[in-house]
Parts: sequence; structure tokens; C-alpha cells
Amino acid sequence: MDKNSNKNRSLLICLALAFAAAAVFYQVRAYDFVHYDDHIYVYENPDIQAGITLKTIKWAFTTGYAANWHPLTWLSHMLDWQLFGSNAGGHHLTNLIFHIANTLLLFVVLKQMTGALWQSAFVAALFALHPLHVESVAWVSERKDVLSTFFWLLTMWAYVRFVSRPKIISYLLVVVFLALGLMSKPMLVTLPFILLLLDYWPLERFPAKRSLSYLLIEKIPLFAIVIVSCIVTFIVQRKGGAMSPSENFGLLVRLANAFISYLQYIMKMFWPSRLAFFCPHPGENVSFFYAVISAVLLLAVTILILRFAKNHRYLATGWFWYLGTLVPVIGLVQVGNQALADRYSYITLTGLFIIIAWGLPDLLGKWPHRKIMLWTSSLIVLSVLAVCAYFQQRYWKDTITLCRHALKINDNNYVARFCMARYLVIQDRFDEGAVECQKYLQIKPNDPDALNIFGIALTRQGKYEQAIKCFTKALQIKPGYAAVYDNIGRIMFFQGKYDEAAVYLTEALRFDPAFASTHYRLGQVLVQKGKINEAIPHFEEALRLKPDWVEPMNDLAWILAASNKSAIRNPYRAVELAQRACELTGGKNPGLLDVLAVSYAATGEFDKAVEIAEKALELCQSPEQKTLKEEIKNRLVLYKAGKPYIGAQ
Repeated sequence: MDKNSNKNRSLLICLALAFAAAAVFYQVRAYDFVHYDDHIYVYENPDIQAGITLKTIKWAFTTGYAANWHPLTWLSHMLDWQLFGSNAGGHHLTNLIFHIANTLLLFVVLKQMTGALWQSAFVAALFALHPLHVESVAWVSERKDVLSTFFWLLTMWAYVRFVSRPKIISYLLVVVFLALGLMSKPMLVTLPFILLLLDYWPLERFPAKRSLSYLLIEKIPLFAIVIVSCIVTFIVQRKGGAMSPSENFGLLVRLANAFISYLQYIMKMFWPSRLAFFCPHPGENVSFFYAVISAVLLLAVTILILRFAKNHRYLATGWFWYLGTLVPVIGLVQVGNQALADRYSYITLTGLFIIIAWGLPDLLGKWPHRKIMLWTSSLIVLSVLAVCAYFQQRYWKDTITLCRHALKINDNNYVARFCMARYLVIQDRFDEGAVECQKYLQIKPNDPDALNIFGIALTRQGKYEQAIKCFTKALQIKPGYAAVYDNIGRIMFFQGKYDEAAVYLTEALRFDPAFASTHYRLGQVLVQKGKINEAIPHFEEALRLKPDWVEPMNDLAWILAASNKSAIRNPYRAVELAQRACELTGGKNPGLLDVLAVSYAATGEFDKAVEIAEKALELCQSPEQKTLKEEIKNRLVLYKAGKPYIGAQ
């Protein structure tokens, strides 16, 4: 095959791979965020929503937020928010673009290393279309997966270039791409070991061209970066509490689960069914019998691999790629409560794909119908995987669909149950949310977070006594739980018990002074108690923490415009706040327009006050707005007489 023909085929393969991945995953553009990490990572994260600034760049590189240190991942989410805002489809498409780029990079790098066009294409196609990879592509929070893999593959590409042309600049590229990958997700800590495997096959640098000691010394800078990343990750995850479950699981339990998981990933690769976004860890209920069988099978495969690796080196590279890349997430050091996760297979299965792509042609040998068999079986396998991936990703379209699918697979999936309960309560579906909370608490009766959510649902149903019992129990389990103090304070506020409300809300701020809603609620309480001077700083702090929050903006504007105390009045600040509140709501809320009119009148701009008050009157059409309408009419008389409205605070 001449060089031009090979290049043309490679280009066509790249186009086919990109088209196939896009065709299968393009529907994610219409999907929503899911209330499982997405709210923490993106749509309830003020640092992400602030976009890329010097302040947020510093935050990205210094934070251990969500028990993670991955500054490049944070920056990518910030850029997406600047480009797409709350439109989840744009965030999903970015994941897809990275997935397509990873697919093409994998094909290019494998072909560059091996010269095998079709085997490289088959591995890339398996990578692009396998249903186990749906989670990494369709879940916005798994940006770290697709982004880190992008730099993983760029590191491999740079390493192949360095091997063919050993220059300092080429080696520096390897170092830079590895560092960028680690700043996207620390799973790249195994990559220097993978480069050693590539030295064995397909680069064949060891032992023919270089000694093992030389190759190890060559990678000392890479290992140094990895060690630093491991230390940072350990500190951040320990501090963030992500590693606490390991204290509950003994070493034997973790080893047993690791052996089982190694085998289960392989089984899922061949039969990708019953895939859920969370797989609960069995804990002490782990099957040691199954673990022993798994360990024996893994050992047997390893012995066979070593037996045949001399003449088929790809076996060793593929197998130890699979075993090695799973080490950081296999559960020996338990992070989180999952037994295993689809997303952990995103780069790891590549090793097994290599064994399949190179092993099947070798297995068929010189059989006359070898090519027909390979082409037919490849097309069938890829078509089946594409269809499975297409339907699997549909479960990620929204939170309820995702959780219901997980619960259909395992009704005791407590994470799916809690995720759905919390989402339903947030969506004001309190009856359904309360039911889901009760089901969850049957599995995890002493979970303070679930008790808090259940209490919120009961509060919104008007069942205050039951809600307080939930909140009190939550505080017994988790003293200093700021959100619970806040929620009890709300109940007291609703019941007109302002002294008690002030005590609970103040206590909430003692444990979490950055709780915007607590500042707002305490400000309201203090207003009811006539302590306006004390209330104003809390309204201001609520707006500092949540700048576009209309309710405290409107309340503060009213106080500053209508107060009967000259020391409190600040009409121009009131206009500023009231204007912003109207802008954020499209100028269609008569209550907000009323406050803006009061604010303008306070500055002496009575013509504007009249104009806005008349517009507010036009919008008062519903029976519920009858009282507001009368109040605006009365104030309008004052504005026309050149008088501001003064309240009775």
C-alpha cells in the first residue's frame, strides 16, 4: 500500500469514527443536568458561574472543593458556563467533542506505534461506541474523565514522537501533557507505567534497544510529577472526607471487592447490561467465595498471558494496561461508597480492546475465510455496541429517568433513592419527595442529610412538628449541621416565633457564615423584631454571596427607600437594587415595580415614579393582587402630589 493511499484510508477512518461517535451520542445536546454532582460541579457552583477571572483561576488551582484537586477541569466548566450559561446541552456537547477527539487520538497514536491500520481502527471504534463509556460522555460532571483522557493520549503521542526523535523539547511535551492530565484527574498516575509497557510493545525498546534501568531512569521526572499528584490528591480527599469509607471497610473486604470488580469489568465489557450510575459497595456482605474464584481466574489469565507473551507481546501490554490503570480506582484505597463504576473503565478497557484487536487475527491464523470472518464479526459487534450505547445514554436525559433506571436494577440503591428524593423536594414535588425520603431512611435510618431533606419536605407540607423531629434527630447525629439550624429557624419564622427563629438562624451562621439564605432569613426576622439596623448587613451579605438573588434585593431596596428613619434611608442605593431586581425578572412583576417606584419617589424623581407605578397597576390583573393594587393606587396619589412614600419601620 503506497503512502498516499494509506493516508487517505486513515482520513476516511477518522471521518467514520467521528461520524459514528457523533451519531450515537449527539442526542445528549437535549439533555438536562442531573442532580448527582452536576449541582456541586456546575449549576449551583458560584465560582464556576463567575466565569474565568483571575480570582476564579486562583480558586481553581487552590481549592479542594468537592474533595478534588483538578484545576483544569474547573476551568473547563467555567468556560462552558461563559459560553452556554445554564443551557445544559452546551456542556454535554463539550464532553462529546472531547470524546470524539479522544477516539481519533487513540486511533492515530496506535497506528503511529504499530503501523496496523485496521486493528488500530477497531480499538478506536470499540472505545468510541462501548456502552460502558456512556457515563463518561453523557454526565457533565465526568468532564474530568474525557479531559484527562485527552491529555493521556496526547502524552502517548508526545512519547512516541520522543522515542522516534529523542530531543529535549519532545520530552518536555511528554512532561507538560502528563502534568495537564493530572490537573484534570489524578487517575493518570499510572501513565508512566503504561509508557514502560509501550516500551515493551509495540515500541520494542526493551530489552532489544534499551535496558530496563535506562527506561526507568528516563521516566524519573514523570514519576516525580505523579508522586506530587498522589500526595496532593491524598491530602485533598482525606480533608474532604471522600476517603472516610475506607475506615469502615477492612483490608480483606477491600481486597475481595477489588478482585470481584476486576472480573466484573471484563464481564460488563462483553455483556454490557444492567448498567447504573451507582453500584453500592457490599461492605461486609461481600462474597469471599466469589472473590477467591475471581482472584484464581485473574491469576490463571495472568499466567497464560506471560506464557504466550514472548511471541505475542501485545498480550502483556494489553493485560497489564487493564490491571494497572484500574489500581487507583479499584478500591484498595476506598474513595466514595461505590463497589465499581462505569466511568472507571473509560481508559482502562483500551488494554483489553488491544488484546481483542490483535489477538483475533492471530487466533484465526491462515484460515481461508479469515478476512470475511473478521470484517463481518467486527461490523456486527460494533453495530450492537452502538445500539446499546444509544439506548443506555437515554437514561441520562434527566435526574428522575436516571434514578428510576438505577432503582429498577437495584431497589436498594440508596444513592439513587436519595438523589431522587432530594431532586423532587427541590422541584417542589414535596409529596413524592417525602415518600422517597421515607424509603431511603428504611435503608439508611441515621443519615442526617436524608433527615434534613425529609424535614424540608414535611415543612413544605405544613407538618411542622414532624419536621422538627426530623431536624432534631439530624442534629443529634451531626451536631453543628448549619442547614438544619437554618431549616428550624425557618419554621419558627413561619410560626411567628421570631425570638426562637433568631437563635437558630444565628447558630446556623456560627457554623456556616457563608450561608446566603440564612443571612436573608435572619434579616427578615430582625425586621419583624424592629431591628432594622441589624437586618441591613444580613441582606447585604446575602447579596454578596448570591448577587442576583431577587428577594433580598427587593426587601433591602424597600427598606432603604421607605424607611422613616433618615439614618437608614439610602434612596439611590434603593433605585440601584430595585432596577436590578426588575431587570432580572423582565420588568413584569408588579410588586418589584412598586418598590422601584417607591425608590424613584424617594430620590425626588416623581415622574419616573408615576410612570412605573402606572405600569405596575396595569400588571395587577389577578384577584390575589387586589390588595397590592390598592396600595399602589394610594402611593400613586402621593407621587403625583410630589411626595415620597414613607413606611412605618
